[in-house]
Amino acid sequence: MATQVTNCQCPNCTGPLRFDGASGQQKCDHCGASFDLAVIEQLFADQEHAAAGTEQQWDLSMAGGNWSEEDTAKMRSYSCPSCGAGIICDDTTAATSCPYCGNNTIVPGQFAGQLRPDYVIPFKLDKQAAKDALKKYYKGKKFLPKSFTATNHIDEIKGIYVPFWLFDGQSDASISFHGTVVRKHRSGDYETTTTDHFRVHREGSVAFEKVPVDGSSKMPDAHMDAIEPFNYSGLKAFSSAYLPGFLADKYDVTAQECSVRANARIKASTENAFAKTTSGYTTVTPEHSGVWLRQGKVSYALMPVWTLLTKWQGKDFLFAMNGQTGKLIGDLPIDKGKVWAWFAGIALASSGIMALLHMLLSGGGWL
Repeated sequence: MATQVTNCQCPNCTGPLRFDGASGQQKCDHCGASFDLAVIEQLFADQEHAAAGTEQQWDLSMAGGNWSEEDTAKMRSYSCPSCGAGIICDDTTAATSCPYCGNNTIVPGQFAGQLRPDYVIPFKLDKQAAKDALKKYYKGKKFLPKSFTATNHIDEIKGIYVPFWLFDGQSDASISFHGTVVRKHRSGDYETTTTDHFRVHREGSVAFEKVPVDGSSKMPDAHMDAIEPFNYSGLKAFSSAYLPGFLADKYDVTAQECSVRANARIKASTENAFAKTTSGYTTVTPEHSGVWLRQGKVSYALMPVWTLLTKWQGKDFLFAMNGQTGKLIGDLPIDKGKVWAWFAGIALASSGIMALLHMLLSGGGWL
């Protein structure tokens, strides 16, 4: 029997509702009505209460061969409460939309118990903002092929609530640096360079709050790191009312597994913070670093991310944008011809300068 799911429908016209980041309300694009989150939360509660104990009317199984245990372990099947269509998704999907009637669908069971997020940062930027940010990202890239912006198209654009673990803790550190102070002075035709060497030592503690590590194996870690930081002033207590209109996944990488990356980030941040206190030296080189972590609490949050997939010459290029701040990152193709032309131009300019110097030094001049 399929797990119960809940649609978020407009009480006026039964059209699909979506969360609008600009107003902070649920909106219906069919009739234009807007609703406070508290109203929709009560609607969810009433729907779940009414559905409790009811029988599933249809069990629509696809004809064909048997699924393997590996396949079935990673798939879930639900019935849309609006039109009865079967919705198939993977085992981490918590919010999606019905491909037939378009109603936004939430799977409450995915967030039950220990899987329920503590926090959510709602989307502030819409799909058009993501498209505009991508076009702006293309500008100023001198090695980007001209045909890329002309012929590529956005194959997919999705607003996804990505699961993140937030780590609180403290680091105690003892770090030694080799510092130098270089001074130069001239006496007649001679220039003297004096280098003084110093042992620079720092000890102390640094407190960390909500160090983010994404808990989804589907999202590239490099992309998720690059679109940080999120503004935690927008952090809200979790409510499923923020989900309609977007996709949402629960974590499939545990907090324990993510703690390795969190520890590495805290250690690197600690070393960087201590290095910034060694001002006044010409050079500063770390010689010994001891960082000890006092691990604190871990919380679970959903962060807003727009993903944009473009295709060009048979290859996929994935971009990710922070749905709160608009920061965008992604990989771009390189026009090798432009690269060679650029280096050739530098070489030509250099050879021209060398020829001019040779002519001047040999007593020549301009005609």
